[in-house]
Parts: sequence; C-alpha cells; structure tokens
Amino acid sequence: MPSTFHPGERAAQARAGVADRADHVGRSIGSTIPAVAARFLTERRMLVVGAADREGRLWATALTGEPGFLRAADASTLAVAARPAPGDPLAEALAAPVEVGTIALDPANRRRMRLNGRATPTADGFTVAAAQVYANCPKYIQRRTPASSPAPPGGARATAGDRLSTGQQLAVSTADTFFVASAGPDGRVDASHRGGNPGFVQVLGPDRLRWPEYAGNAMYNTLGNLELDPSAGLLLPDWETGGSLLLTGRAGVDWSDPKAPAVDYAVDRVVELAPVAALTWSAPEFSPVNPPVARPHHPIRPV
Repeated sequence: MPSTFHPGERAAQARAGVADRADHVGRSIGSTIPAVAARFLTERRMLVVGAADREGRLWATALTGEPGFLRAADASTLAVAARPAPGDPLAEALAAPVEVGTIALDPANRRRMRLNGRATPTADGFTVAAAQVYANCPKYIQRRTPASSPAPPGGARATAGDRLSTGQQLAVSTADTFFVASAGPDGRVDASHRGGNPGFVQVLGPDRLRWPEYAGNAMYNTLGNLELDPSAGLLLPDWETGGSLLLTGRAGVDWSDPKAPAVDYAVDRVVELAPVAALTWSAPEFSPVNPPVARPHHPIRPV
C-alpha cells in the first residue's frame, strides 16, 4: 500500500527518529467523516482555515458562527456556512475552488479535529471535499469557554503592513496559541495548532520569530511540509476581543537537536483583523503539559 505520508513528512520523521511511531499513528487518518466527528463538527463555533491566496502566499484565518454553522453534508463533505470578513487575505481565495487545511477546535474540552481537502464556494460559504480526516491529541490546548460579548463596532476591519508593529510584537510574545498553515506536494494544505505558555514564541525583531516544536503525534505534518516548501501562514487569535493577527512568510527548521527542533520564521506580510463577530473566550486555563518557557539566546538564522 502507498505511504500515508509524503516524502517531506517521511524525511522529518526520520530526522526525529519516530518513523515507526508515525506509521502506527498514521493509520488513524481517513478520508471520510465518522459519525462521532460529524457530531463534533455540528457543536463547534470556530474553524481555522489555511489556504494560499491568489499570489500563492499561505495564510491561516478563523471563521466563527453559532453551533450548526459547520456540518457534515455527507460522509466525505464538510459544509461551512461562513466566509472570511472583508480585508481577510483569504476572502478572495475562498471565493473560488482552492486546497484548504482546516481545524475544528473545542478549547473548552481540549479537543481538535483536522479535515483537509478541496474547498468549493457555495451561496453561504463553501464545502470541503475531504481528503484527510483525523483527530489530534489534547496536548498544549489551553482550556477556554465561550464568553458573551457585545456586537463589534463598525468601521475599519483590517490594517496591513510588512512588519510587526510594537503592539503586534507584544501580542505575539505573550501569545499562548497560534495556528500555522503549510503546504505539501501538489499544493495540498495543512493547518496545525501550536500552544504553550506565554512567551513560547520568541520575537527576534519586527520580521523575525522563533518557536520550539514540542513533541506531538509524530506525524510531523508541518515540519514535513517545510522540508519541501518554506511558505507558511500564521494565525494568532485575540481570544479576549475576537480580533486576529495574520502573518505570511517563510519558515526554516533548526534540526540541531533532532529531539527538540525549532522553527525560525521570516515575516513577509502582516494583516490585523478587528473583531467581526460577537464570539470571545474566557481567560485561559493553561495545559498541564505545557513545557516551561526557556529563553536561550539564538542567533538569527537565514530562512
């Protein structure tokens, strides 16, 4: 049978010495939506979507709605009744067929489900023809519950630039969660969750970030994609306000310690989205498995 993993993922697994474990875990990846996953989707209020824009730059964004805005239309199709807001880099991309990686997140119960495939626009959003469907472990998810919030004010919805402002650098350096979009062969896109104690993402400058890659499910989807293509998009949600910070750029993996790789990220473009929905979240209860934040000095590496 053909491998579940592409050559980049295989290379990353070999570097980390987890190829056998990855083979075992990879058996959980399917191409249909089980009944339990369909129920999980229907109850969610947030979906992270990763995709490439019309210029080929990768981004990740968040879509929100009331329970039911996500549903399994059939065993191989996810229906999403939401669109990116004006000013979102993926608004135009998702108005046409495009490869996407998605994560349906349940912060309150530390659960997440990934569904990757091809998105096709519909009258109220889009559908995704599933190519990969699987759940992930609860590691590094900070527990949060939905909080009531007034409707966001009108006015400007997005600001853009090619560097992180001082305020944006502070937001990144104190973040406990972000999501990363990356691409593998044939343009296939994946969206992955990253979490840790505040400070686990280091800001090395207005266009340079670094974060550790904590031990996870051994699949190495993101690092495997980066073996083949350095393009990556980051989403940092503002859980308190409902806004978000979106970055696109290039990532390189530091494998000097194969058991504890790290990622160096060069920012190419920044978009900050003001709150567009009334969904906010409570203060976090940090995951008990978050490693302590280490702050060694690292030289800025080329990406």
